[in-house]
Amino acid sequence: MMAAATTTESAALLQVRNLVTVLGRHRPLVGRRSPGVRAVDGVDLEIAPGEILGLVGESGCGKSTLARTLLGVQRETEGGIVLEGRTVDGLEPQQARRVRSDIQYVHQDPGAALDPWWSIGRSLEEGLTIRGNRSAADRQARVRRALGEVGLDPAMAGRYPHELSGGQLRRVGIARILVLEPRLVILDEPTAGLDLSVQATVLRLLRDLRSRLGLTYLFISHDLAVVRRLCDRVAIMYLGRIVETAPTDQVFGAPRHPYTRALLAASPRLDSAPVDQVPVLGEPPKPGAIPPGCAFHPRCRHAEPQCARSRPESEPVDGRHLVSCLRWRDLTPDPTPSVT
Repeated sequence: MMAAATTTESAALLQVRNLVTVLGRHRPLVGRRSPGVRAVDGVDLEIAPGEILGLVGESGCGKSTLARTLLGVQRETEGGIVLEGRTVDGLEPQQARRVRSDIQYVHQDPGAALDPWWSIGRSLEEGLTIRGNRSAADRQARVRRALGEVGLDPAMAGRYPHELSGGQLRRVGIARILVLEPRLVILDEPTAGLDLSVQATVLRLLRDLRSRLGLTYLFISHDLAVVRRLCDRVAIMYLGRIVETAPTDQVFGAPRHPYTRALLAASPRLDSAPVDQVPVLGEPPKPGAIPPGCAFHPRCRHAEPQCARSRPESEPVDGRHLVSCLRWRDLTPDPTPSVT
């Protein structure tokens, strides 16, 4: 049943409440229906206007599925999504994408997202054409403006993807969504595969665009050093659940969840300081076999029997610092070295 749009009182640009996304539930499996995989498993999240929220976790933890659900490409199974005070969950994917057009996504590989046979200008115009903007002059003006916003010569609209460097392609990927004038931009590993100088240039561009255009970012990355430099807050995700959320300095300076500490301990360091902690025990479970209780308990050095029985609720540590762990009060606040 389609949910009606309603208005709520909130300062958040985006609110997510108990969001669940089950994948593969309706596919036949050996003559039976599969129960599916809870790729997003009860996520609560808020992003304030102008904020950069980092989303961090191991591969397969559900970060990309969460992004697709927020975009409306993947339909949520349960839970609520409120965008600028309007409830927008409960819609079919095609309609959800229209309603959530203020959310746009920058692909990890912008070259793969561009048609090699189309000029850069034509690729950037595509979204405007789909939206029904039929004035060619207006579309081209927006394209030129967007290229200028990301520091590219507007004449580059006549070039093709294979003629651009990796850094230029990242800028084109950002320009492609700027023509649509989004409020929230989901960035999926936007600096992956770039050398440090180009990476620094992209990060400066993102900060500048946020300042000038009032953008809000959900920044998905495996690079903890980049997350620490760019993000205002960080959400740590494990097996479809957000296990810790806090301002960046608190996540890196005083992490409280054992999984967050393990990630920081496993991060590459420039010095040779020893780490007297095994980062993570064992391997992640298979997607269809998520353990009961705290999903991290089979790999946690601090787990007790109650951790296998009870799923922890999110609790406030201090101010905006939230953690989902039954034992966080028993652990010292800073057992891991900071990421450099």
